[in-house]
Amino acid sequence: MHYALIILEIVFLVTTAAICSGLNIGLMALSRADLRRKAKTGNADAQRVLPLRENTHLSLVSILFANVAVVSTSSLLLEHYFNGIIAGIATTLLMVIFGEAIPQAYFVRFSLKFCSFFAPLIWLMITITYPLSKPLQLLLDKMVGHTEHELHSRDELGLIIAEHQDAPASELDDDEVEIIKSALQLSEKSVGQIMERIEDVYWLKDTAILDAQTVDEIKEKGYSRVPVFDENLTHCYGVLLMKDMVDIDFDEMPQPIMTFDLHETESVGSRTALDTMLRKFFSLKSHLVPIEKDDKIVGILTVEDLLEEVIGHEIVDETDYALDRD
Repeated sequence: MHYALIILEIVFLVTTAAICSGLNIGLMALSRADLRRKAKTGNADAQRVLPLRENTHLSLVSILFANVAVVSTSSLLLEHYFNGIIAGIATTLLMVIFGEAIPQAYFVRFSLKFCSFFAPLIWLMITITYPLSKPLQLLLDKMVGHTEHELHSRDELGLIIAEHQDAPASELDDDEVEIIKSALQLSEKSVGQIMERIEDVYWLKDTAILDAQTVDEIKEKGYSRVPVFDENLTHCYGVLLMKDMVDIDFDEMPQPIMTFDLHETESVGSRTALDTMLRKFFSLKSHLVPIEKDDKIVGILTVEDLLEEVIGHEIVDETDYALDRD
């Protein structure tokens, strides 16, 4: 019975030391920024742990006081029953193996769950040790301060998002990952990199006459919008929409292009960033814009071109399919 009581006391003290040691490293392993995000999404564990992590030094000191008290008590208890050398060796082995290494390995792996489960115990430690831990907390706050939250760079965010690709536990599917990765690169690309160069653009001069042959050519190419430029490519008069010509018989009545109500658009520089261009499209009343460089039109950009860059995939419509088939 006597030895059973000794074993019970030792198991209790080692277990308590293990919990304190695990909570110490587990709590410090949690990021305050991550806890805030999870708490805002309604994560109950994060909501319980966040106040403890916000008061890092108070929680840390209280846990350390409790841990040291338990280890000291273990040494005194073993020394009472055994000689000093045996007590020292036994205390060292028990605390290193069962009171430090094993619990720390487990608590780090499941930091949030363990810290949430033992949150009431941490508050109890804070309450009991408060007269000692509070002054030390104030001293640490003054000497060390609080770590400022560091934002992720664009490259880091891209790597974080990429980790979700093909990950079974991820809530994001592959399409969402591709869209987010592409969107993160918008500010690093310019419209000049994705525009359709003027050599490949179908456009009309302001002096052009719309006749049946011209309209048939536009229909054959599958264009719904045609920009109208001057001969020197220095000015855009607007965009001609095919839908505005559906009721006109061009066999009988060829018409100058400038007699049509051209839809206004706005030229942008070739170095305009894609995220800026995306916002610009929101305010424009045109789905096609001329791209300028050195006061000369060098290409065009459409909403479809920009959307393809955002989602990271080419959008193939009925016209594209028909042209590829031909």
